[in-house]
Amino acid sequence: MGLLSSADCLGRVAPGDSEALLAAIAARTPDRNAGIFGPESISWRVNRESALFLGAGRAALLQLAHPWVTASLAEHSAVMDDPIRRFHNTFRVVFTMVFGTLDQALAASRHLYKLHTRIRGAITEDVARWKRGSHYEANEIAALRWVFATLVESAVLAHDCVLPPLSAAEREKYYAEWKTLAALFGLPDSALPEDWTAFAAYCGAMHASADAGTCELGVSDTACAMAHRLLAGAGSFVRPPFWYRALTIEWLPERFRREFALPFGATEERAADRARRRLPAIYRRLPAALRFTGPWREGQARLAGKRAGTLTRWSNRFWIGRPVLPFALYPAAGGPDAGRFTSGSSDLLCAPHHEARQ
Repeated sequence: MGLLSSADCLGRVAPGDSEALLAAIAARTPDRNAGIFGPESISWRVNRESALFLGAGRAALLQLAHPWVTASLAEHSAVMDDPIRRFHNTFRVVFTMVFGTLDQALAASRHLYKLHTRIRGAITEDVARWKRGSHYEANEIAALRWVFATLVESAVLAHDCVLPPLSAAEREKYYAEWKTLAALFGLPDSALPEDWTAFAAYCGAMHASADAGTCELGVSDTACAMAHRLLAGAGSFVRPPFWYRALTIEWLPERFRREFALPFGATEERAADRARRRLPAIYRRLPAALRFTGPWREGQARLAGKRAGTLTRWSNRFWIGRPVLPFALYPAAGGPDAGRFTSGSSDLLCAPHHEARQ
């Protein structure tokens, strides 16, 4: 398959199609306990790194550049008022799919699909090729593909910022593995670029400016306000440091710096440059307790027949807002709850870009 345009493969992910994708994943997963990838995969190697946090802001802003994402957040979510909650929701989904058992990954996928079926509405302002009143829904293939792309591209960018860059072969392998994860989002292989080269071309085409009548992406006034609020900490007790904001803005395509009205002058350039030069040495000296994520540790412990330890549970609270990955089986064999799933929380497990209002 060559370069996909955003108009390709349009359509809603039907329940039967989603279940067929999950059945295919289950059929080719050799070890249910190891999950869809397993400890020898490049996905475990890349996604265990805390450095992924560096790309989180970029991915969030690029998602806001899709008018459907902005409209759904504005109409169906309060998560943009709490960036920590948004961060937890994103990584809770992704890490459960990457490091959880096969059953956890499938349960997360089904929960995500069900949540998305309730997220639909109409665009409230003209932006890019979308007219006010245009219908949107979360389980639509082209929109899901864009969110998926922002996660893959930003993860590789963040990894390569502080660690030896992935080789061409490693990027191909990483992308091939994540096409399996894309199926958990409801994306069939036919809706995705064939390989890393085609994927990079797809992202480049989506980033590039285009005629307003055909361009899929565009920053509305609502998206711009959300982006500035997000980078300012959205009123939370955590305010992203200046160097992080500068690096996030530098990593955006120039077009979106302009459309989001994000300043990137000499001061921001110097801050981003210093971060890029200093971060690798600092990061590689981090103790394992800080460098490797809790969900990866939990996966390793599970494969060793152990429970998540105190350090793992502490790290999980940072990354996913709870001590263990959701949708795990109750451990008490033969007990009244044996074989039942628990999310461990009354909160919804939410999509990377949506959270239903409570």
